[in-house]
Amino acid sequence: MKKEIRLALVYRDMWQSSGKYVPRVDQLMKVAQPIIDIGCFARVETNGGGFEQVNLLFGENPNKSVRDWTTPFNKAGIQTQMLERGLNGIRMSPVPADVRRLMFQVKKKQGTDISRSFDGLNNPVNLANSFKFAKEAGMIAQGALSVTHSPVHTVDYYIGLADSYIELGAQEICIKDMAGIGRPVSIGKIVKGIRERHPDILIQYHGHSTTGFSVVSSLEAARNGADIIDVGMEPLSWGTGHADLLTVHEMLKDAGFSLPDINKQAYMEVRSLSQEFIDDFLGEYINPRNRFMNSLLIGPGLPGGMMGSLMADLEKNLASLNKWLAKRDKAPMTQEQLLIKLFEEVEYAWPRLGYPPLVTPFSQYVKNVSLMNALQTIKGKDRWSMIDENTWGMILGRSGQLLGELGKEIKAIAKEQNREYFEGVPQDLYPDELAIYKDKMDEKGWDYGQDDEELMEYAMHPQQYEAYKSGEAKINFTKDLEARRATKRSKNETQLPPEIFVELEGKKYKVTVDNGAKETTAKSNDISKPAANPAGVEKFVMAPLEGKFYTTKDNTDKAIQVGDVIEIGDTIGYIEAMKVINAIKSDVAGTVLEIYPNHGDEIEEDDQIIKLA
Repeated sequence: MKKEIRLALVYRDMWQSSGKYVPRVDQLMKVAQPIIDIGCFARVETNGGGFEQVNLLFGENPNKSVRDWTTPFNKAGIQTQMLERGLNGIRMSPVPADVRRLMFQVKKKQGTDISRSFDGLNNPVNLANSFKFAKEAGMIAQGALSVTHSPVHTVDYYIGLADSYIELGAQEICIKDMAGIGRPVSIGKIVKGIRERHPDILIQYHGHSTTGFSVVSSLEAARNGADIIDVGMEPLSWGTGHADLLTVHEMLKDAGFSLPDINKQAYMEVRSLSQEFIDDFLGEYINPRNRFMNSLLIGPGLPGGMMGSLMADLEKNLASLNKWLAKRDKAPMTQEQLLIKLFEEVEYAWPRLGYPPLVTPFSQYVKNVSLMNALQTIKGKDRWSMIDENTWGMILGRSGQLLGELGKEIKAIAKEQNREYFEGVPQDLYPDELAIYKDKMDEKGWDYGQDDEELMEYAMHPQQYEAYKSGEAKINFTKDLEARRATKRSKNETQLPPEIFVELEGKKYKVTVDNGAKETTAKSNDISKPAANPAGVEKFVMAPLEGKFYTTKDNTDKAIQVGDVIEIGDTIGYIEAMKVINAIKSDVAGTVLEIYPNHGDEIEEDDQIIKLA
């Protein structure tokens, strides 16, 4: 008798592994029934991860989206699953325990059956609450092993990790190969080892296609005892996404497994609708590079789930870098050159940062530090001069202990800056906050929502929720979308060649043409920012990168004021960029005369932040 194996469609992850946004709720409802009609899915990933945050960013209520989107699958008997980040819940930073508990209760009542919980450092202590809270709410608690490939992440390590998760209450195990760099044979050995120790535990394999291993890994996982394989679908399969349903289905059938047939007509309808959503607006946020697999990523091991945001960050940083280079009469860099530089820097930085598994949020931390290192070295500065506060939290153990040893240069900087290591339970650092957000909602006259879902949303994503409620998020999203469409239209219009030759009085001259697509490389004479700070004149602290400026990191900080005396190395504010907070250290000393940006203003690299005497 053939062994039965089941399939799960990771429809949420398909979008977030490709770009920034997910479909609107009306689009999700349009595609739900065709997904059901395909007829071969035991599970569909409907929400979790960054799903709700990106809903808020384009001005949509994520609670309505989750409730409406899960309903058709609930009625059809298809299990719904979400992705949950342990200590970080469904955001990028740690979440108080009372907010985490409420999240599980809300998600279950909204129709989510299974919580796939992972910890970015594979720290069992951080997942104990996830398993407990999920089961309290009536959800299935699935523990995910964040797979990476390093000297300290061995097959035996992952088998032992599964033991720890099951002992803490995990009812299922997921092999989460988020970067697709788990070697197929090793994936098989991990599954086999878990199956031998826990013959009745359900094992699900989730692997991204990024490096090209995932199809073979899916087969090795199935042969060694996996029960469910995650798949994607065209037009968002492959690339940084997941192996396509058609390929995996046919491969497993040929290998002797029993699984339901595919309704090809329904498959083509889902494919067509997904393309329709891309053409509507989602394609504006999908970098074409993310549609291709890239074996170069075997080395740095960056995950598919963050490649969408990575390419967007790279575009912004490349533009800023090329402005910097142009001011100094240096040749601009291409996106390809900066990408390769980043990959090389990740390979250098990752071991020195203690080998954190490259999964949210720690993949972002490693990527951000590596990108800052790359940009700083291009500018002739030292590595590690721009380590953001979130990354310092990881380094110092505020999210749990790193498996690898920190590099000597990181330890030296921590000692120089008098930073203290933490060895306790990370959750203890983040006290309960629901009462605070209840008071805030009462003051604003906001309803807590059905099953307290709006309260949960506000406490989970305070800044994004306030922007959604005020309408600012919708306005900003609409402006950004129109700007992207305008840029695309301008690129498609007929343009003059970049260089033309003009003959005047018998002599030929080469003229560079600015079609509006790039910054001029000529040295500007009207730049007001000073190149140096001679003694006895006004001095300025300049923005080291672009992003959103904040005078304080939280309500325990004291903002700088006019008249304050600043020493070299003092923190004068913060910049939020690439989803993390970067402290701005002054490289000059003096008395503050003026502070230019307001709290929350967008600033660009090399903008003046404060003037000192």
